[in-house]
Amino acid sequence: MSTKEGMSFFDRFLSLWVAACIVAGIAIGKLLPIVPEVLGKFEYASVSIPIAILIWIMIFPMMLKIDFGSVVNAIKMPKGLTVTLTVNWLIKPFTMFGIAWLFFFVIFKAFIPGEMAKEYLAGAILLGAAPCTAMVFVWSHLTKGSPGYTLVQVAINDLVILVAYIPIVTFLLGVSGIAIPWNTLLLSVILFVVIPLVSASLTRRLVIKRKGMDYFENVFLRKFTGTTISGLLLTLIIIFSFQGDVILRSPFNILLIAVPLVIQTFLIFFIAYGWSYRWKLPHCIAAPASMIGASNFFELSVAVAIVLFGLESGATLATVVGVLVEVPVMLTLVRIANRTRNRFPE
Repeated sequence: MSTKEGMSFFDRFLSLWVAACIVAGIAIGKLLPIVPEVLGKFEYASVSIPIAILIWIMIFPMMLKIDFGSVVNAIKMPKGLTVTLTVNWLIKPFTMFGIAWLFFFVIFKAFIPGEMAKEYLAGAILLGAAPCTAMVFVWSHLTKGSPGYTLVQVAINDLVILVAYIPIVTFLLGVSGIAIPWNTLLLSVILFVVIPLVSASLTRRLVIKRKGMDYFENVFLRKFTGTTISGLLLTLIIIFSFQGDVILRSPFNILLIAVPLVIQTFLIFFIAYGWSYRWKLPHCIAAPASMIGASNFFELSVAVAIVLFGLESGATLATVVGVLVEVPVMLTLVRIANRTRNRFPE
């Protein structure tokens, strides 16, 4: 079987592979707790080093495709950045607050005590105010998004987080004295943007210089076929092995928290995607512009939740549920984006 045929088969049953990896992760966490225990020791500033390495593996192929001419062109396309910034910072945090409040305090009132509802709401707010930094490279890659544009939007969102995250969270939570865990933010930017970008840029330049552009595009890049999906599936196994005990101990609460988070994710995606469609943005811009707001910077959210409310709090649990539901939900949105590609300009 050729690589192309193998990947076709692999992609066609990706949902089954994802489900299998989730089950495998939960089983490992329950039956072989030593595995997540050992992996959990390799952590700094609330960032899991094993997961960071896998994310690096996932996004490296996309970074290889970036030439800085495309970055300059991306900056010259303000409509895409307008969609990204408006949805991420003027819409997403407030719709997250509204949807989470409706479910935790009204629809699920009979199942969630008032104090716990407040903590769940706090966790949802922390997620809603932190757009994705690392995984958006993966979603953009899977939707054939513009690498240059994705890099620009991630860089700009990282800068906005520095000035907007604290005021928005403070306003929505009604608490003061919130401090960004700078070590988490800085480490995430270095691991998920700087290192893969620099290494991929040097690799790209070296290969093109020695072998030429034709070899780079038609031979070298093909060697990374399947790398992103493989890294993604391994990441799923590790994430769910870390949280397997939590899922099995309180599955109903996990489900209750997941409902508004999933609804919010779809809502934000379709707001940005629909806006991009009305503005007639090319699909390679529309897809990543919609994906970055739909997904979350969960490393930052979890770290802040632990600092503010404690490791065993409902707020921390809510941010962890955000981690658990993100990959399956975002893969669904990737499929939607790919199936509607022909409705957008090239």
